[in-house]
Amino acid sequence: MGCGDTLLTLSANAKINLTLDILGTREDGYHEVAMIMQEISLHDTLSMGKINQGISLTIVIEGQQGTLQADESNLCWKAAALVQKEYNLQEGVEIHLTKRIPMAAGLAGGSADAAAVLKGMNYLFRLGMTEARLCELGARLGSDIPFCIMGGTMLATGRGEILTRLPSFPRLSVVLAKPPVDVSTAWAYKTYDAGYDGPHPDNEAMLEAIHGGDAHKAAGLLCNVLEGVTETEHPVIADYKRLMMEHGAMASMMSGSGPTVFGLVREKQQAWHLADTLKKYDGEAGVFVAETLG
Repeated sequence: MGCGDTLLTLSANAKINLTLDILGTREDGYHEVAMIMQEISLHDTLSMGKINQGISLTIVIEGQQGTLQADESNLCWKAAALVQKEYNLQEGVEIHLTKRIPMAAGLAGGSADAAAVLKGMNYLFRLGMTEARLCELGARLGSDIPFCIMGGTMLATGRGEILTRLPSFPRLSVVLAKPPVDVSTAWAYKTYDAGYDGPHPDNEAMLEAIHGGDAHKAAGLLCNVLEGVTETEHPVIADYKRLMMEHGAMASMMSGSGPTVFGLVREKQQAWHLADTLKKYDGEAGVFVAETLG
C-alpha cells in the first residue's frame, strides 16, 4: 500500500445507545436529542497509507450481505477529502476498509469508519489536530462522528455532537442481533414526529447509576424512544428482545434507530450461549458477541 510511507492500521468501534430521547426539532432541521452512548468492541478495521495524490478507497465486507460504494458518497472518502481541503494537502491517501459492523443497523458503523479516517489523516500527515478539532471536523460530516472519535461512555446532547464524558460503564458482555432488514434513520425520526406517546428515558437516573458503577440499576433504565417506532414496522425486534431476556440477558433494547437489538450479559460464557440460541432461532440474523469499552 502507498509509496513507502507509514502504513497505519486502526480499529473503528461500534456504539450502542443506553438511552435515546428526542426533545424536539431544532431550527436547523435536526432533532434535539439527549442520549447516553457506549462504545463496544465490535469493530471495523482500516488500513491507511500515503499515495502521490487523490483518494483510493477499497472495501471488503465480511459476514453480511450488501454493498458499499467506494467513492465520493462514502463517509470514509468524505472524511479524507475534508482534511485534504482544510489543510491543503498535496499528497493523497489510500484506505482499505474491512467491514464487520452491520450496515444500516443503528450501531454507527459508518460514523466509526469516518472517525478512524480523521484520526488516521491526522497521524499520517502530522497535522497536530487536537481531539476538539477532530470532533469539529467530524460534526460537519455526521452527528455520531464526534462520539466515535472520543469513545467510552458519553452523554450526547444538541444534535448528538455535544459530548460530556462519563465514568466508564461497568465491563459487560454485549450480544447483538441484527435482523435481515434495514432501517432508515430519517424514516424513524419522521415516524416519531408523526406521533409518539411511549415512555421516555430517565437520563438523570441513568447518569446516577453510571456514576455509581451500578450495572444492575443501569440495565433496568435502558430506554430508546425510537424502539417502539421501529418495532411496530419490524415485530422481529420484540422477538429478539424476548429471547434475550429468556436466556439470561440483564436487559435488552434496540440501539439507535435500529434494527439491531442488544442484550447486556454479565458472563462471557453465557453471552456465547445466548448468541448460539439467537442463531438457531433466526439463521438470517447477524449475531455478534462484544463487550463494553472504557
